[in-house]
Amino acid sequence: MEIERTFFDIPAGHFFLFGPRGTGKSTLLRNAFPDAVWVNLLSPAEHRSYLARPERLRDVVAAAPQDADVVIDEIQRVPELLAVVHQIMEEPSGPRFILAGSSSRKLKAAGVDLLAGRAVVRALHPFIAPDLAGRFDLEDALSHGLIPLIWDSSDPADTLNAYADLYVHQEVQSEGLIRNLGAFHRFLEAVSFSHAAPLNVSEVARDCAVGRKTLKASSRSSKTSCSLIDFPSLQDGLAGG
Repeated sequence: MEIERTFFDIPAGHFFLFGPRGTGKSTLLRNAFPDAVWVNLLSPAEHRSYLARPERLRDVVAAAPQDADVVIDEIQRVPELLAVVHQIMEEPSGPRFILAGSSSRKLKAAGVDLLAGRAVVRALHPFIAPDLAGRFDLEDALSHGLIPLIWDSSDPADTLNAYADLYVHQEVQSEGLIRNLGAFHRFLEAVSFSHAAPLNVSEVARDCAVGRKTLKASSRSSKTSCSLIDFPSLQDGLAGG
């Protein structure tokens, strides 16, 4: 899949790259930094190694070619690495760090060093129509969305169902963000009918069988967005639903 992101520019210095699963963060970075030193925390072996000894990153950086960029993928899986990254950034002639992850919330919740402004923050969202140019199809976009993983699938409907289930269980239920998972599922279904339209909180609350204040809080926290990218941001509104 060769798609150029129309409105995404790679920063010149250190940066975080956040975005939901399946938006193509790793693909974009591998294409943009083919010669970078790559730390993949999705790898069980690497995850265990850095979790046990985060300072191992210093050895990896020292052994890398001079001026090589360092990409750390899924940085939220080992937040302690950020303290080591910060130390290396303070040293002269250090590498540029690119820190990718699917959840900035996990880093903030861990209370770790977020590099004190030394790295800018970028977000990678699903495709938009200009990204796809002549390959954009309005009906498909309305039916299945434009998350790259789903858009490029041979069976978008099944992939979307699997993706939604993964997000609800891994990003919502397993972290204890939502106590009433049934109400959350009803919310996702009901609010999807308000996509790209003014959100009628009272009607959605009635459809979900939860209180209006619950939905009002969630709509504020998600800025009335109904897309999959905002699942985690609904934690405050539906926690007691």
